[in-house]
Amino acid sequence: MTDTAVQPSKRTAHTSLPLIAGSSLAGTAVEWYDFFLYGTASALVFNQLFFPKADPLVGTMLAFATYAVGFVARPVGAAVLGHYGDRRGRRATLIASLLLMGAATFLIALLPPYSVLGAAAPALLVLLRLVQGFALGGEWGGAVLLVSEHGDRTRRAFWASWPNVGPPLGNLLAAGVLALLGAVMSEDAFLDWGWRIAFALSALLVIIGLWLRLYVAETPLWKQAEAAQSGRPPRLPVGVVVRHHWRQVVLAAATRFGENAGFYIYSLLVITYVTEMLDLDKSIGLTAVMIGQGIAVVTIPLFAVMADRVGRRPIYLAASVATIIWGFAFFALLDTRNTGAIIAAVAGGLLIFAAFSAVIGAFFSELFPTEIRYSGISLAYNLASVLAGSLAPIIAVALYSRFGTGYAIGAYLAAMGAISLVATLIAKETRTIDLANVDVPNNPEPSPQS
Repeated sequence: MTDTAVQPSKRTAHTSLPLIAGSSLAGTAVEWYDFFLYGTASALVFNQLFFPKADPLVGTMLAFATYAVGFVARPVGAAVLGHYGDRRGRRATLIASLLLMGAATFLIALLPPYSVLGAAAPALLVLLRLVQGFALGGEWGGAVLLVSEHGDRTRRAFWASWPNVGPPLGNLLAAGVLALLGAVMSEDAFLDWGWRIAFALSALLVIIGLWLRLYVAETPLWKQAEAAQSGRPPRLPVGVVVRHHWRQVVLAAATRFGENAGFYIYSLLVITYVTEMLDLDKSIGLTAVMIGQGIAVVTIPLFAVMADRVGRRPIYLAASVATIIWGFAFFALLDTRNTGAIIAAVAGGLLIFAAFSAVIGAFFSELFPTEIRYSGISLAYNLASVLAGSLAPIIAVALYSRFGTGYAIGAYLAAMGAISLVATLIAKETRTIDLANVDVPNNPEPSPQS
């Protein structure tokens, strides 16, 4: 898995930051389309087709459990793909992760339901979900580094924020495709075969993302680090991270708790809450999610511009406090059963998510040396995804089953925001860090010219 192995002949590798950012965004959008398509389908389709003998609420929890399995595989993908990303280069590893994700999602489109395969159907679903999680575990870190390691220190948060536009854009595409299919066909047709079209479209999106990634150059920082090591890079980069940089991993992961738990509640759990708990039409939840994701897509780069001017910590602190407050306001708005209030609830939550996302790429990159940066940021990112994101829908449904009110879920979300707040208060400001010299203290302010 080397950069030269996938470098097309007679093709110029681009180093333009806008082109590189666009490539990173395209790749993350495709992979997150695949990943979130599964999550949205868990709430609308899989609970009926793959767990039909369970109680409706229990079936939903089982479907979300298979959704969570994908998160369990993400740290493994982070370690393995992070290893290759540090040893062999960012670009080639990103191409491999994209191909893995696309293949798994396309195979889900072909998977027969429980009525045909019996217990083998959910078992195969879990297996393909594991492949999805493995691929995604190495995606985000590489996409962020492909941008942040190409330079422009004064606008690092802005450029590093574009891969973070991928999750809401991918979710927007997934929700939009499913909503369109649900609108043009009957409920029976949608459950029978319509949902499969959305998964099959992944093949086309992967081709587009792959074509874009084949055009970008490897990062200059990784090339410099490779040359400086004289052919002796760390044998096991993840081992170096665990032994010497575990504090940065834990701290960075903790800052994501409010963002990650909030995102899956605002964009995934809300669909189940609207349809199962409030007994409203699923189109209301999907519409709210699409509007909220659209807001996030637009505002992430705007918050990133602020982060380049005022620093990472102020944005993180504001988003953490807002998460604590919005945890309760979110369900108060949902419980009105008013369409406008539901849209406002989701839009407000995803606006908070956008503030978090604007900072994460730059902040995580500024915590680790180049030689182990891919492994370090991938582990930190996916540790939070396992502990906060994967469990959020399951815990939320369980809390509602126990207490019968959305405010119990709101209290859980507020607790996640509090964890992010404490971690941010402990963390140091990293805006002035030189990525080529992370371990040296007292990095000077970045110069006006990169």
